[in-house]
Amino acid sequence: MGNGFGEKLRAERLERGLTQAELGKDLYSPSYISLLETGRREPTAEVIEELARRLELAPKALEAWSQPITVSDAEYVLAGLYARQAWDLRDYPLAATHAANAARIALEGKNTSAWWNMTYMQAECLIKQGNWQECQTIMQHLLEHPMATESAGLAVRARQMLAAICQGQGQLSTAVEHALAAVQLCGQLPNGSTLIIGAYRALIGALAESGRLDEAWKYCQAMNDQMDEHSMSQLAGEVAWVIGNVAFMRHDYPEGIKYHERAARMLSPANDIDLWARFNKASAAVRLSSGIVEPETLSSIERAELALSIVGGNKSDQLEVAFIRARWLYLTGDIVAAINKLREIHSELGALAKHTAGEVSLLLGKSLKAAGESDEALVYLEEAQKAFSAAGASDRVQQALDAVLEIRLAQQRAAAAAKDVKAS
Repeated sequence: MGNGFGEKLRAERLERGLTQAELGKDLYSPSYISLLETGRREPTAEVIEELARRLELAPKALEAWSQPITVSDAEYVLAGLYARQAWDLRDYPLAATHAANAARIALEGKNTSAWWNMTYMQAECLIKQGNWQECQTIMQHLLEHPMATESAGLAVRARQMLAAICQGQGQLSTAVEHALAAVQLCGQLPNGSTLIIGAYRALIGALAESGRLDEAWKYCQAMNDQMDEHSMSQLAGEVAWVIGNVAFMRHDYPEGIKYHERAARMLSPANDIDLWARFNKASAAVRLSSGIVEPETLSSIERAELALSIVGGNKSDQLEVAFIRARWLYLTGDIVAAINKLREIHSELGALAKHTAGEVSLLLGKSLKAAGESDEALVYLEEAQKAFSAAGASDRVQQALDAVLEIRLAQQRAAAAAKDVKAS
C-alpha cells in the first residue's frame, strides 16, 4: 500500500486537531496509529473503514486511501503542513494562504475530500481574522457541495461554522437556525462524536445570546448526556464551561460556579492556551453579567488578559476583553475609569458583533447616567436599543428601553418639580 494511506490518515487527523490517542480512543493504541501513519503497518479493510468513520469522512474518500502517494499528494501534504505550522504560530493570514493553496492542489488532483477539509481550514483562518463575509461565502459553498449531502459529519461541521459566523455578526436568529440543523443532523453520527458536542455548543450559544435561556438549558442537559467516563478531559471541560455559562445567565449561581470550577480543573493552558483564554474571558463575562464581583471574577479577568497577550487574538477579541474590564470597573464603582475605557471601545464599535456593540452602548449609557450625564446617556441607550433590535436580542432591547424610560421619567419629574418651585 505504500505510505499513501499513512500520509492521508495523518493529514485528516491533524486537520481535526486530534492526537493519536484521541483518534484511536478505546480501540487502537497511539503506537498503532503511529505505525499506520509512518507506513510501518498495513491497515486491514476494517481498520480503514473504522478510522474513516471516526474522522467522519465522506464515503468516496475511502476509495483514495489505498492508492499509492503521488507527486500531487506530496505537494498537498506539504502545503497542508505549512498551513498547520502557520496556524500553530497564530499567523492566520499565512495559514489561510497555505490552506487555499492546499485546497487548489487537492482539487486539481480530484481529491475532493482533501479539498473540502483545506477549504474549511481556510474559513477557520478567516474567522480568526474577523473576515466574516468571505468566510460565510466559503462555508455556504461547502454546505451546498455534494460531499456535505453525502456526509452528515461534513454537513454538521459546515452548519456549525455558519452558526458561529452568523452569531459573530449579530445575526442571532439565523445562527439558531444553522445550529439547530446541525444538531438534527447529529442523529446520523456515532455516539460520543466531538461533532455532536460542537453542534450542541453552537446551538446553546446562539440561544443564550438571543435570551432564550430555558431552551438553551434544555440543550445543555442533552449535551451533558453525551458525556461518559471515557470522554476526554478537555472535551468534558468545554462541556462544563458551556453549561456553567448558561447557569449563570439563568441566575442559578451555585450551578454556574460548580460547572465553571469543574471546567477550570479540566482545561489546561498547557494543552490549548487559546481555549484557556476564551474560557477565562467567558467565565469573567457571565460572572459580571450576574453581578458577581469577587476575587475569583477578577482572577478570571486577569487570566484572560494574560492569555490574550500571549495568543494575540483579533480586534474583536481584544475589544471584548477590554469590555469585560470596563464592566468590572463599573460594578466596583469606578465610574470615571469605566466611562473612559468604554469610550475607547466605542470608537471601534464596528469591529464587534451587533449584540456585543449593543452591550457596549448599554453599559456606556448606564455609566453616564451614574455620572449624572443623563442627556448623553440617552444617546447611547437608544443606540443600544437599535443594536439589540437588529441582532434579534429582544430581552436586551427591553433592558435598554427600561433604562431610557427611567431617565426620561426622572427628567419629567425634575422638570415638574422645577415648575412647581417657580410657580410658588
